[in-house]
Amino acid sequence: MTSDSTFLADCRARLAFDLLANTWNSVVLWALRDGPHRPGDLRARIGGISQKVLTETLRRLEFNGLVSRRAYGGSPPRVEYELTGLGRTLLAPIDAFGAWAFEHGDEVMAAQERWTEGHP
Repeated sequence: MTSDSTFLADCRARLAFDLLANTWNSVVLWALRDGPHRPGDLRARIGGISQKVLTETLRRLEFNGLVSRRAYGGSPPRVEYELTGLGRTLLAPIDAFGAWAFEHGDEVMAAQERWTEGHP
C-alpha cells in the first residue's frame, strides 16, 4: 500500500474492503469452503438469505473471480457453485475476522448498548 493514496476509490486496498463489506459475500464464501454446492443447499446452510439475495451475491462473487459456476445438463438442469483459487485466498482473512468477532463481540455489543442508553 502506498502512504498517500491507500484508500482512493481505485486502489487495491479499497477493493478488498469493498469485497468484504457486503455481509453476504463473506457468508457465501465461507459456506462454500468445503466444496461445491447447489444454490438450494447453500440457502439451507446459510439460513436467513432470500433466493434473490443469494443469486445476486453469487453473481457478484463470480464477477469478481471468487466463485465459479458449473451448469449440468439434464432434466431438471442443475447448477453448482464453488470457490476458485482466488476465492480460497479469502478464507483465512474471513476466519480471522470471525475469530475477532467471537473474541470481541460482547465488547462491541456493550458499547452499542452504552451508546444507545446515552442517546435518546
